[in-house]
Amino acid sequence: MYPRAYIEFLIHFHGDRDYFECHEVLEEYWKEVDPNNKQSIWVGLILLAVSNYHQRRENFLGAKKTIDKSIAILNNKKNKLLHLGIDAEKFLNDLILRQQAIALEKPYSSYTIPLTDPMLIESCKAGCSDLGFIWGSASDLNNSKLVHRHSARDRSSVIQERLDALQRNARLQKHTEKGSE
Repeated sequence: MYPRAYIEFLIHFHGDRDYFECHEVLEEYWKEVDPNNKQSIWVGLILLAVSNYHQRRENFLGAKKTIDKSIAILNNKKNKLLHLGIDAEKFLNDLILRQQAIALEKPYSSYTIPLTDPMLIESCKAGCSDLGFIWGSASDLNNSKLVHRHSARDRSSVIQERLDALQRNARLQKHTEKGSE
């Protein structure tokens, strides 16, 4: 009924509060099913996780930018939120409160997405149990591996992709300049 990646997102969002993993899991799915659509509901959920990640690290500028984008996307996806078993009105109201807290640079607090489907909740709780997580537990702010997870990742493929794109753009620019002469 629900995509497996969405369930994994919810397990990490509400279980170990690994927002970096939430981003990874859902981004991969988004690229498979709705690539290049920056207004996709999946992007809105990814940005929420990224905002939580930034706020927990006290990067309020990054948290504000991502929560603003998340709200802008999700506000236009109320029916899709309902189909994902989310109480859309409560969710969007909660996000506005989080947005206000971020603007005031209030410390991070764990957030629970208001799910309405009991079967989805049970599936997520079972997934948490399988992974040794406690559904709805608060984030461990003292776990630096979790809080600063981005700094431990291998970025070599991302760096190579950026270099390749720069080289392609340089070749394209050179070709365009020759054509205009």
